[in-house]
Amino acid sequence: MVDETPLRRSPRAFKPLRPCLHSGRRGSDRNAASTVRAANPSPRILGSSKSGVDSFRSNVGSLDPVEAASDGLRRSPRLFSSPGRSSGSTASNGSPKGPFLARWVVDNGGMRRSPRTSETEGTRSNGVAGNGACKAPAANGVMVGIGVSRHSPLSVGEDGKSSKTKDALKSKRLENGKSPEQNGSPPTKKLKVWSDNVLVPPKMTRASSASKNVNEICFFVGAPVPEEEARRRWPHHYVEKGKRSKCQSRNGNTEDEDEIILDVKCHYLQASICGCILDIGDCTYVKGEKRKPNYVGRILEFFETIRGEYYFTVQWFFRAEDTIMKAQGASHDKKRLFYSDLKNDNPLDCIVSKVGVSQVPPCVDFKSRPIPSCYFYYDMKYSVDYSTFYTMENEPIMMPKNSSCASEKTELALLDLYSGCGGMSTGLCMGAHVAGVNLVTRWAVDVSEASCEGLKLNHPETQVRNETVNDFFDLLKEWEKLCKRYVVNIGKKKDSTSWKSNVKDSRKEAQTYSAIPAAEYEVLRIVDICYGDPTNVGKRGLKFKVRWKGYRPSDDTWEPIEGLSNCEERIQDFVIEGFKSKILPLPGDVDVVCGGPPCQGISGYNRFRNFDAPLNDERNRQIVVFMDIVQYLKPKYVLMENVVDILKFAKATLARYAFSRLVCMNYQARLGIMAAGCYGLPQFRLRAFLWGCHPCEKLPQFPLPTHEVILKGGAPLEFERNLVGYCEDQARVLEKALVLEDVLSDLPAVTNKEVHDEMPYGKGPQTEFQRYIRSPKLAFAETLGLTANCIKGSQSMLYDHCPLPLSEDDYLRVCQIPRRKGANFRDLPGIIVGCDNTVQFDPTMERILLPSGKPLVPDYAMNYWEGKSLRPFARLWWDETVPTVLTIPDAHCQAILHPEQDRVLTVRECARLQGFPDYYRFCGTVRERYRQIGNAVAVPVSRALGYAMALAWLKKSDDEPLVTLPPNFSLSHKLQNLSSPPFKTT
Repeated sequence: MVDETPLRRSPRAFKPLRPCLHSGRRGSDRNAASTVRAANPSPRILGSSKSGVDSFRSNVGSLDPVEAASDGLRRSPRLFSSPGRSSGSTASNGSPKGPFLARWVVDNGGMRRSPRTSETEGTRSNGVAGNGACKAPAANGVMVGIGVSRHSPLSVGEDGKSSKTKDALKSKRLENGKSPEQNGSPPTKKLKVWSDNVLVPPKMTRASSASKNVNEICFFVGAPVPEEEARRRWPHHYVEKGKRSKCQSRNGNTEDEDEIILDVKCHYLQASICGCILDIGDCTYVKGEKRKPNYVGRILEFFETIRGEYYFTVQWFFRAEDTIMKAQGASHDKKRLFYSDLKNDNPLDCIVSKVGVSQVPPCVDFKSRPIPSCYFYYDMKYSVDYSTFYTMENEPIMMPKNSSCASEKTELALLDLYSGCGGMSTGLCMGAHVAGVNLVTRWAVDVSEASCEGLKLNHPETQVRNETVNDFFDLLKEWEKLCKRYVVNIGKKKDSTSWKSNVKDSRKEAQTYSAIPAAEYEVLRIVDICYGDPTNVGKRGLKFKVRWKGYRPSDDTWEPIEGLSNCEERIQDFVIEGFKSKILPLPGDVDVVCGGPPCQGISGYNRFRNFDAPLNDERNRQIVVFMDIVQYLKPKYVLMENVVDILKFAKATLARYAFSRLVCMNYQARLGIMAAGCYGLPQFRLRAFLWGCHPCEKLPQFPLPTHEVILKGGAPLEFERNLVGYCEDQARVLEKALVLEDVLSDLPAVTNKEVHDEMPYGKGPQTEFQRYIRSPKLAFAETLGLTANCIKGSQSMLYDHCPLPLSEDDYLRVCQIPRRKGANFRDLPGIIVGCDNTVQFDPTMERILLPSGKPLVPDYAMNYWEGKSLRPFARLWWDETVPTVLTIPDAHCQAILHPEQDRVLTVRECARLQGFPDYYRFCGTVRERYRQIGNAVAVPVSRALGYAMALAWLKKSDDEPLVTLPPNFSLSHKLQNLSSPPFKTT
């Protein structure tokens, strides 16, 4: 049953131009590869019904009817140009949209409800609360009775199932809150309301709730605005008199069947609501869902239609729970709102009352700030595009007196947490230097000893610490206490006089200590510091590494600070020297914090995942520690990376938590999903990246793709609008997708048991990528802030070109896999493939055994994925790519065999697939080196992000979420080598 109550529309949310991934293929064999590249095959658009993209949909579950009608997927960075976008022609109830909708619109006086979007993926809520208020997104997606509907800020969901649909491509949308006149576009002639869903219309009365004859307590005050002035201020709401009847008749237009037209008669400057006078610019409560808070918006217009109906235009505020944070926003200040550019028209009687909303400047010193005595305040804007929280432009910002600007600081210091072998920080520094910013990795932390050794080998300028990030955080807090105790005027510029005087005073104090007994060891000096239990004695705490007088460095020991009470002078010397050389960062020392906190509790391999409270799982606590360090150090920029599963598991609780922490700290934030193949690598590798930015800095953008990419997976449906890519109608110049031949064809042949870590190349580079990746370290030195003195080792030798040896049985199996495209264990004798693509043993053949007595075709290969998998002992081919570089090359369940050699890919080959330069060396066992590379952020991706961050630091970026990289960016060492201006935004 539905109420026979007139309808009010929910907020108009335009769907953004959808990015799309170009999808391309290479030839079937190595010789045909170049021919196929020139052929430029037909494009395949992500989200189409073709079988080629079924894998992209496989992990997103069932689609909402509206999502299914438009293929359910957002178009990601594409490989070949799109032939145009298909549009659905079916309503959410399965009926054709055109004639039915047109009749409904005419019958109901040119009005209809826009759908409400559920917060739950795969469900939708099209209802309106029974009290006449518009229904907000419901967690269970259940439809309720229809009452009076109106636009609300919740029409836009992070999952993309909103009224912000494909029709935005046809609308005269207001850009960034500007009028069409300001945007340079011609004024629109009508009011449009767009929607994907078509609801069964209720029986409506002829009297509209917006009519002044119905509700005498809501009416306009004063004379109408003169027509000339009204047309100048609000040209989008007026049509030419001679065309008014024609426009009214367009309700049945088959091209714009969702279009609703309200012709405006005149505008007013004031309205009376329940005896209270409201002016344009006032903030008001707008009717909300039953037993839910009312919505909050700012009045932009008052107008009357030619039918005598009263309307107002509202620009919406978001509460924290209405944004991507959802439930994680419940802990935020209830008075804090987020302004938006979302605006639409509603009947005048939706207004409840006037409410006070004040703007406050962003808090840059993170101290408590006075909040005006009003109901609400706001200091940021929120945009559903890439889930962006950003500081409002053209508003005063309280800057600290000692704040620095880009022109004053010559170097930015970076801290790499969970650094691994350094893929993220290396790429960030490279990209920043290309843009002209000197970003240097000053500190790095990782629990793996082998990773730390490799990072120190490649980055001698970095203070590398082999410890857990938890212990590192505790150490930072203790180090600040020591600096406050032993270094005068901490936080201010020091001179040698102050240090010397402090040392002198300390030595006077030391004379009061008793003489050291002969039986005790004498401390020569302190050489290191840590927090934890490095000697595994069962007691954590602050420890110093002591060099004993008369003993060698190998005899150094870790001693607790309590045991060094008689060594005050030595401790002070160490702290002063460490403070000068910045062996550890203090709050304010770090400009950039980056890292990928491990969240092992979300892994699909974990059978005991905590879906209800993932933050209570100790394996997911590192994301809390990461944000704790950000809050403590207060950097200018934050970049957090993680697997895309963080957006799928437990309703993306961990990702929403990270957003919540950043926004609570008044940091700006933006979320993007990037594919490594889009930046010049032969692997797809989809990863999530979260920018955080100090409120007085410019929020970095995400770099648009430079290359076409071959699709190997998909993004979560709820976050499809966070996928970084071009819009379908957006001009682009992309390079061809790279394949294995482009990257690996110049490397020398090695055997399954190759053990040499160094060898000559044997031949020159065959492609531009190979020429770039083989560049000597000196060519990369400038992009890493290094000097020639830091460059060591031969520039013509190839490192780490050795594979993980196969077992004897597996090696014999691999030797029988044909050296051709598509070969795998199914090519071994004794196997037949059924019509359902399931393998089975040939009953006419006896099972072949290896010399060890084990079968040539192992049972695990036959049973993998219920006998339908093609992966066991599968060869890669020259014209293919890999889905992602993993942490261990397991031929039992991966396509990881070399195309023409009987072995798995080597450490160096995997490193090239991740974009590491050939000079970059790895330490540890072969298994440890594979793990470091597989866990790393692809260097070209972090390099592109570093370039975008540098543009933000230099204030050369704009407010758009995406930036276009210069041509030839992926193969350039210096800005001068780029063949275009240094940046161009989209």
